[in-house]
Amino acid sequence: MSEFIYSSMVEANTPLFGKFVHPIKALIEDESNICQQNKSILDVLFNVEKSNRYAETVMGESDFDTFHSKEEGKEASPDTVKKTFSKTIEHVEFGKEFTITRKMADDAKFGMGANMKNAPRKFTRAYYKTRIKLAAQALINGTEKSMDFNGATVDLTTGDELALFSSAHLYSTDKMKGQTQSNYFYGDLTSDSATFEEALGILANKVRNFKDENGETMGYTADVLIIPCNRPKLEMMAKKIIGSERTTGSHNNDINTQYGNWTLVVLDGWEVDKDQFMVMSSEANENLLGNMFFNRVPLDITSDIDKHTRNMFWNGYCRFGVGFTTWKHIALAVDGEVAEAEAI
Repeated sequence: MSEFIYSSMVEANTPLFGKFVHPIKALIEDESNICQQNKSILDVLFNVEKSNRYAETVMGESDFDTFHSKEEGKEASPDTVKKTFSKTIEHVEFGKEFTITRKMADDAKFGMGANMKNAPRKFTRAYYKTRIKLAAQALINGTEKSMDFNGATVDLTTGDELALFSSAHLYSTDKMKGQTQSNYFYGDLTSDSATFEEALGILANKVRNFKDENGETMGYTADVLIIPCNRPKLEMMAKKIIGSERTTGSHNNDINTQYGNWTLVVLDGWEVDKDQFMVMSSEANENLLGNMFFNRVPLDITSDIDKHTRNMFWNGYCRFGVGFTTWKHIALAVDGEVAEAEAI
């Protein structure tokens, strides 16, 4: 089903505008279908779900602990589960308009042709671009508790009320009270290909050894590598390492332990002044509802004529929300020393 709705259409009061209404509608619908078919980071990095509320709340629950031994004829030791966190993701309203002036309509032979081909398509692309950029910026700003996006304040905390990437994530059970975990690391990561390969393996091991709320290893495999878009040497190293069967630069033709294990995502908009990368488990992201994107109201477009100016305008409205319910599916590593992070 298309992410596009025409809530109403004005059969324009004047034939001058009326002849443009349906062609523009067709262009917008066509562009919407094209944009929807193109894969984006939402398909790879986020769980995308529909919503029919003002916000969505995800609640966590601990697992049972391991079984304990018991004496013959005696009762088994009791156990229970408890709520671990509650995370609410609120939807944000977005809107945009574009206008066709009366003069442009009058001079249709000269001006309208270009506008008919470009303005409606750009209008629809702006909607899809907004969704993708919001999701990308949420990850890019993952070391912060919130961010400003096009005038909206977006909450970036996880269920423990800390930023997505933190070295002091809390446990919620009494058994593990006072202990913390980290998914934010630093160290010598990218001085050469061998160092990067080793760092990638260490980060994958960190993700696999993230603990549940009872302190048990979760065992998820990191399989998505996310890198900034403005680090060409890092990008080349990443492609060589995850795409080469043998360790790059090795005199002994050693086996490359990272070959075939990764999906590489070069994240547009992530521009940094030092090498860094994220690793994520797609299975953990799905099972734990890690990166969440909720569709509340898809693109809803109306058109009308402003009686004061005689211009025709097209108004778009939509609502969606982004956020993180947990952090146990992803980790961030930065080359060099970072005070807020943990040494790798």
